[in-house]
Amino acid sequence: MPARAAGAEPRRVVAILTKLDEAYPDANCELKHENAFQLLISTILSAQCTDVRVNQVAETLYKKYPDAKAFAYATPSELEMEIRPTGFFRNKTKSVMGASKAILDNFGGEVPRTMEEILTLPGVARKTANVVLGTAYGIASGIVVDTHVLRLSKRLDLTRNDDPKKVEQDLMKIIPEKKWIQFSHQIIWHGRRVCHARKPKCIECNLESLCYSKDKTV
Repeated sequence: MPARAAGAEPRRVVAILTKLDEAYPDANCELKHENAFQLLISTILSAQCTDVRVNQVAETLYKKYPDAKAFAYATPSELEMEIRPTGFFRNKTKSVMGASKAILDNFGGEVPRTMEEILTLPGVARKTANVVLGTAYGIASGIVVDTHVLRLSKRLDLTRNDDPKKVEQDLMKIIPEKKWIQFSHQIIWHGRRVCHARKPKCIECNLESLCYSKDKTV
């Protein structure tokens, strides 16, 4: 089991959170949605796909399929064509239709508000659950660990793990619960705008003085 990351020292974590607040005070989820159900579907579609592409698909998707009932009883081949641009469209169609039917059958048409319940929906794992519970309902059930959070958490030495579940547990131990939702948004924004995978813009990064990653570009 990896040792606790040296960068997880409390004072350093506070400094990182302060810098993130300075850089991204208004960070939020970039998946466009009007309600918790739309956010759930868009988050399922966002796997291995950009939020920009999902938002493009969503513009027409939710007009044709306005609620859980419409998705649950959609014609699979038609739905596949609608979401095809997001990739892995056959599996995503199964997940979207399965989740929609479960919401109708088990939760009265409403996206559930607990981690235990939402994880029973087909195609929903902790990342999706945390996005929906945090963004739609303001419930801090955990920390979203997507590719950006995974990469930046390791670069900042907040974790030594590679498995998203273990990374989430590491982060939940050092990030105050009241910051879990905002921290996820801020790290994702930072990963998209500055701390890129191949060529991080370290010269533009307000966390640069706190970062000792081996792949820094300065």
